[in-house]
Amino acid sequence: MRIELLGFLSLILGAVVLVSPPRLAFYVIVVSTLFGAAAAFAVPGLGGASILVPSLLLAFYCLRLFMAFGEKPVFSAVSSASPGIWLLLLTVYGVFSALFLPRLMEGVTETMIVLRSSVGHRIIDLTPLSFSSNNITQTIYALGGLFCFAFTYAYLKCGGTARDVVNAMLFLGVVNLVFALLDVVTYRTGTAHFLDFIRTANYALLTGSEKAGFKRISGTFPEASAFAGFTIVLFAFTASLWIDRMRRMATGLIACLLFLALLLSTSTTALLSLAMVMVFLFWRALPATYGKHATGLPAAIALALLAVPLCVTLVLVLMPEFARSVQAFLDETLYSKINSHSARERMQWNAVAFQVFLDTWGWGAGLGSARASSYALVLLSNVGLIGTLLFTLFVGNTLMMKSTGGVLEHTTMRAAKAGVFAGLCEAMISGTVYDLGLLFFVLSGSAAALRQGAAERKRFSPVGVGAVQ
Repeated sequence: MRIELLGFLSLILGAVVLVSPPRLAFYVIVVSTLFGAAAAFAVPGLGGASILVPSLLLAFYCLRLFMAFGEKPVFSAVSSASPGIWLLLLTVYGVFSALFLPRLMEGVTETMIVLRSSVGHRIIDLTPLSFSSNNITQTIYALGGLFCFAFTYAYLKCGGTARDVVNAMLFLGVVNLVFALLDVVTYRTGTAHFLDFIRTANYALLTGSEKAGFKRISGTFPEASAFAGFTIVLFAFTASLWIDRMRRMATGLIACLLFLALLLSTSTTALLSLAMVMVFLFWRALPATYGKHATGLPAAIALALLAVPLCVTLVLVLMPEFARSVQAFLDETLYSKINSHSARERMQWNAVAFQVFLDTWGWGAGLGSARASSYALVLLSNVGLIGTLLFTLFVGNTLMMKSTGGVLEHTTMRAAKAGVFAGLCEAMISGTVYDLGLLFFVLSGSAAALRQGAAERKRFSPVGVGAVQ
């Protein structure tokens, strides 16, 4: 086992977390989700697979909250009254499928998986179905997602506040923008190696590419599409807060900068996800333009959307050279994407994943056994119809929950659900593995806990609100 610099620093930070108030543990786990390409350890026994910094800090996060609050609020997170019950069932089935299905159906079909070597090389290839290190790593990530959801729920039930969620997410958005700026600056100045210490995971790194003359922003992630998938969640969260008039100056500015970063990432996934998120936010905000208590902000959004065609027409007429540059950018980013080698490769992954689903009679090949380029096909090929149904119930219950709390809880819950929706959109377009990242489960756990007011949540804490100070 080889420890990286950030792994050593994470161990020190984890030790600090264990002797600090639980609130620090919550902030640490939220910010740690930014380091999606930072390995804490490399494990040669798993083909050189990396244990990421967020996964290491998750262990300290769970231990600290368990020390503070015990097991009762954690069990409450996966009770029949919470969407977490479906996540628990999904995870149990996923673990079962990873351990047994690849062995029971060995050789029945061929799947696309990541093949790792002990020296760190990774390739994606078509191989006969069998048990592999991918089943182990994806099982660990699945359990991590469940624990992240449950302990985030427990923290907010035992005295953590909606304000903690808002502050942590806004801070995360700012730090993400700072690293995005550093990514561009270091690339243009030939000093990109300064960021190598946060790109140590055993992933294929595509951090120095350009498209249509723009540097593809990857930030702390291994490629632009991963950065875009993370940033779209932050944008949805902050834009939702702005629509609901919470800290309008801060949330509006951060949302605008995140929007710009998404565009400059030149990621097709970002543009498609952004379109769906904008429609979702507009559809959700539209009812607020009517009645005596209209906020006015949704009306401004509607007016801005209606003005887009007029602005586009004016640009085409008054700035033809700029219009041609934009057309070239869109052609390279969207229109020609379907004919690219990457698109053909990913369509092949999807075709193989669907064939795996058929060849395994709807059971799936087991968690971690197949790779695709759409989360729907990831679910079908890995955990089959049963797992797909359980995931649908989990997400559906999370997004359909009604708030019984105060204004702050209601607004934060809506923002968390917007983030969950954005993460789901990105995954459905280009998700390749079962793991959705810890940020998805932080937000879904927050949404589940914040549907009730602070007074209702305090009863779960053995020591009251002071436990999180």
